[in-house]
Amino acid sequence: MNNYIMTFIVGGAICVIGQILMDTTKLTPARILVVFVTGGVILGALNIYDVVIKYGKAGGSIPLPGFGCSLAKSVMKEVDKVGLIGAFTGGIKGTAGGITAAIFFGYIMALLFNPKTKG
Repeated sequence: MNNYIMTFIVGGAICVIGQILMDTTKLTPARILVVFVTGGVILGALNIYDVVIKYGKAGGSIPLPGFGCSLAKSVMKEVDKVGLIGAFTGGIKGTAGGITAAIFFGYIMALLFNPKTKG
């Protein structure tokens, strides 16, 4: 039960930060997305985001900073393994499963429901 509460708290805190940024700054949602992913990369590379994931579980690993942390960890692992070329291939290898799932399930939802563009 404690894991669910911590997941909710950590994931909710990340969402609250995003909402505060949208409400109090002129940043667009796309720029906030970039801030979250970049922040996750930096915190992941410094091994700081690992603490967030340790306590927040999915609440820390699923949102955008978790994706950034995954990118950083994958790149560092691949650079250690194959050298400089790993800086270009590590992120792709490490996050391919998540990206593929997002595209696949997004496509399935588009087939099941009637998506409309904002207008």
